Amino acid sequence: MEKNSEKPSPEAKALSLFLMAYKTKDPIYKEKAKRINRLWDLVKKGELTKEDHLAEVNKMIDMYGGYDGIIEKTILYYVEKTGEWKSRGEDQYSIDANIIADRVLKKK
Repeated sequence: MEKNSEKPSPEAKALSLFLMAYKTKDPIYKEKAKRINRLWDLVKKGELTKEDHLAEVNKMIDMYGGYDGIIEKTILYYVEKTGEWKSRGEDQYSIDANIIADRVLKKK
């Protein structure tokens, strides 16, 4: 069986990081993170389409305030916890997160 090495979308990465951050505050976030990770595993195995995965991701993102909203909440969580925001990647999520972080941290 050939494995799919494609990476998740920026939306999936944002959701995953958001859920990982907040899983210590409420177990429901941990369960939702497990669910999204299982769905991605199905995509990698070819048992679920990437489009179906993204549809599920977008439903959850909408529940938590949209793409920018979950990125902002994730940033605020880590700033509160560590005193700073570190994101040095060059992928689309990291670019978006740094733009939102600049905006959010200027407000503080």
